[in-house]
Amino acid sequence: MLPNAVLKWYGVYEASRLIPDAVTEMARQQLSTSPPEAQGMGFAILHRCGESFYFLIVCTWRNSNELWQTVFYKDNDAATSFALFPRDVAHKPTLCVWELVPVWHEQQTWTRFLTSARDEPAAQLWLHDCFAGASS
Repeated sequence: MLPNAVLKWYGVYEASRLIPDAVTEMARQQLSTSPPEAQGMGFAILHRCGESFYFLIVCTWRNSNELWQTVFYKDNDAATSFALFPRDVAHKPTLCVWELVPVWHEQQTWTRFLTSARDEPAAQLWLHDCFAGASS
């Protein structure tokens, strides 16, 4: 829960390289102490990329059908917090093929929410509809 957003949480990683609890806590702390301008309903992806590089991607749905995004990163084990990922070029990176798995699931569940009554029971159904990938 952020001041203006409700987010589902996803961890993306190789089965042999779990995300350490300390890094998950650091990512959650980042969002609670320096919340992005995200508002509405959405999801966060904490992606371990290799040995010690992580992306923290915050996505929210706006205007019913638009997915908005803020991206943070942690570059190595010595980094004590996440920082905004620089995106000052015209052609920007968006998502890798592995991050698209929870994004695809969220697109499907958001579409179901949009075609619902959009009331509290529908919002709770959306909130609890999360993807859990293979554990091996």
